[in-house]
Amino acid sequence: MLRIMGVTRDHKVKADLSLEDVRIGHYIWCWVDFNEPSEEESELLASFFEFHPLAIEDCLHVLQRPKLDYYEDYQFLVLHAMNPDTLSTVEVDLFIGSSYLVSYHKKPLNEVDQAWENMLNGTRNRKIWSQGPYAAAYMIIDSLVDNYFPCVYSIEDDLDELEKLGGRESVEVLLNQVFALRSRLLKLRRTIVPMRDLMYRVLNSQHIQGEKEPRVHFSDIYDHLLKLSEMIDSNREMTADLRDSYISLNSNRMNGIMKTLTVITTVFMPLTLIAGIYGMNFVNMPELEWHYGYYGVLTLMGVLSIWMILSFMRRGWFK
Repeated sequence: MLRIMGVTRDHKVKADLSLEDVRIGHYIWCWVDFNEPSEEESELLASFFEFHPLAIEDCLHVLQRPKLDYYEDYQFLVLHAMNPDTLSTVEVDLFIGSSYLVSYHKKPLNEVDQAWENMLNGTRNRKIWSQGPYAAAYMIIDSLVDNYFPCVYSIEDDLDELEKLGGRESVEVLLNQVFALRSRLLKLRRTIVPMRDLMYRVLNSQHIQGEKEPRVHFSDIYDHLLKLSEMIDSNREMTADLRDSYISLNSNRMNGIMKTLTVITTVFMPLTLIAGIYGMNFVNMPELEWHYGYYGVLTLMGVLSIWMILSFMRRGWFK
């Protein structure tokens, strides 16, 4: 679907325009949104807008890393929208020219729809529209970044629950949950850190030097991305501490088990030796003919076991 809106010279917004309206130039600037475009609509990127083939290739093919490319009379931005449930990403491409903004995404996105509705309904200051296509670009990027926060907050809630479960679940279960959280944090980091670097490039771009208002808005988005990246790093450190704690706890438990088994084995070693000696059944073994030999050997084994256990207790092996 192709939808178009334009901003008139008195800063009013009109929707449901055609490409012919964009060509005629009755509007200060226009926003053209390619929402789930067909092949014929995608061809308009080359035939109507005459964008660079490399930029068009980035739109049509594999999911790209967030980036900013400069062309002769427009900038090309690759952004990522994120699904809060699955943390999967959807690419959003923006072409920002002096009199137009072209957004391209292969799947419907609530973030883009929200920015579209905000612009139509005038829920923001209308003076923003006088700033040109950067106004709509800011609204789209701001909506994308705002949608990252629920993803991070969800992981923080899971971390709090994991800390509460510390003494009620097995170490294996806790470690599996920690590694799952670290995997989710890694997915977030792969999107948020490149987006942060992208916004840093936009802020330092010579193409918007002197444009005070757009820089203020993009600086606000950059601050949000800085906060998100710091939250992710903090959560990664917390999961690393939890992982090390659970591994140490598991090692301590294993050491306790090994110590108990070692004590039991040590106690039974002399008893096994005695039983092995008198179990050989040689003919010339005088003790075998002794009337009280059986009871004497059992007594010896019992006394030896008690002595060894008391000796281990004095050395603190059972603490």
